[in-house]
Amino acid sequence: MKRFSHIDSLGRARMVDVSGKKASSRRAVAEAIVRVGPEVAKLLSEKGEVKKGDVLETARIAGIMAAKRTPELIPLCHPLPLDYVDVYCTVGRTNVTITTSASTTAKTGVEMECMVAAAVAGLTVYDMCKSAGKDIEIRSVRLLEKSGGKSGSWRR
Repeated sequence: MKRFSHIDSLGRARMVDVSGKKASSRRAVAEAIVRVGPEVAKLLSEKGEVKKGDVLETARIAGIMAAKRTPELIPLCHPLPLDYVDVYCTVGRTNVTITTSASTTAKTGVEMECMVAAAVAGLTVYDMCKSAGKDIEIRSVRLLEKSGGKSGSWRR
């Protein structure tokens, strides 16, 4: 039967002990979908600038910075030596799709760093576009794929 790795036998939250694991190459890809509506999407497509400057570049940098701060935001995450983090923003007709990727060589994976990057990049798009549209919403933040470690590769 599966169990939660961050809960001990007494039901208390715990940090997973990775001391006995070997470091291995790990990679993850995540995504956030931000519904901005057709008017805001058009503004973003024209130049990427709304009142506060270049929205997509600011979101990209915010996502990268957030990935590096993940253990400060998620209480039981291990601090990881990130080898690579990037954030790609694509504007569609009514959405901004944010795709993040991260890699490390460590004892645990980079899934949380990737999803935090996507979430914060999405929140940054929201913050920078809210003056142009109040009905913006972050529709999803989800892991798309991961590789490395004991559980191997997984793809949505």
